[in-house]
Amino acid sequence: MIQIQTSSIYRISQALKVASGCLAIVVLAVSGLARAEPIGSDALTKSIPTTFEFAASQYGRLLAGAKEDPKIPRTLEGGKVKTVAPKDWTSGFVAGSLWYLYEFSKDQRWLSAATDYTLRLDSIKDYRGSHDVGFMLGCSYGNGYRLTKNPAFREVILKGAESLASRFNPQVGAIRSWDHKGWNYPVIIDNMMNLEFLMDASSEGHVERYREIAIAHAEKTLRNQFRADSSSFHVVDYNPTNGEIIAKKTHQGAADDSAWARGQSWALYGYTMMYRKTKNQAYVTQAARIAEFILNHPRLPTDKIPYWDFDAPGIPTAPRDVSAAAVMSSALIELSGMVGGEAGKKYLNSAKQQLVSLSSPAYLAKPGENGNFILMHSVGNFPANSEIDVPLNYADYYFLEALLRYQQLKKS
Repeated sequence: MIQIQTSSIYRISQALKVASGCLAIVVLAVSGLARAEPIGSDALTKSIPTTFEFAASQYGRLLAGAKEDPKIPRTLEGGKVKTVAPKDWTSGFVAGSLWYLYEFSKDQRWLSAATDYTLRLDSIKDYRGSHDVGFMLGCSYGNGYRLTKNPAFREVILKGAESLASRFNPQVGAIRSWDHKGWNYPVIIDNMMNLEFLMDASSEGHVERYREIAIAHAEKTLRNQFRADSSSFHVVDYNPTNGEIIAKKTHQGAADDSAWARGQSWALYGYTMMYRKTKNQAYVTQAARIAEFILNHPRLPTDKIPYWDFDAPGIPTAPRDVSAAAVMSSALIELSGMVGGEAGKKYLNSAKQQLVSLSSPAYLAKPGENGNFILMHSVGNFPANSEIDVPLNYADYYFLEALLRYQQLKKS
């Protein structure tokens, strides 16, 4: 409790700093979205091909080891690769990583592998039991359609968007997250990540309703999910009849009022993406505020790889969460170009530090080890004693995405 109380005092002192600091960020964003300075041929840029070669060798072995298994690799459990069925929320990330390997290399073997793991998720287009259809189909079919324009992929995307949209309740103004017992109408910060799928499907299929649902959800989350310092609650539970807030809780964080690290990453990425899709100034402002909370936090380690919760008991020996860092780095790269100026440089430099750390032996697996996943030391659900200090397929996915985004800055 001492740590949580201390963090609350810290939040009070930081709230005004964050709010005032964001005024300058907003001005920069309004003035034309100046880009951060070009990267040039720095060491990270030069290392990206080698990192992708390593990723390809790891995933080559991973797929070879799973060739008789129709399910999807998720993590390493008891020294063995754990695979999951299509309805698992992580089922789309392996296909997504394979699409990124194809995008980088244009190697036909990755096109074939990515197509295989994408088609395994065809049934999800009719699945209405999860808010994570956006993760499942967006990372797989979404990337596949972006890179190939396969019309069959488009049809799955549009059908899947209808399934995801079915979880929207107009009385609440948000997409329901879980159907778990014990909750009335839970909305988790993770759900911001599924809005990109709806936005893309809206544009592709000319279905304005999907866009309206995504924006309504983003607006509801913006009003109710954040504290004064722009850190996020994990779960807001609503009354499904009238949309009133029942409780603000956590499910995977250290405490209800703590800052669960991956939750902050989901928020950062989600509002950065929603600004790209809508150009609503409130979204880039919120993304910048979240970035300031994360990057100015006194318990963010110097290598920029966060503990699993910023208020975790046991810091500095608490487990790190590489998956949170991977998501953060990808979001910060995009946000840097949106805000420009000194803030943009800061965000890009921070993302670079994270990617350099993730590419180092401290977090990058040795060849043939780590179950042949790319990154080590992620945390899934610490309070449930689940997936602690293990590889996770979504950490790999956002790491490869961030590297591609960073490389693209040099080319643009």
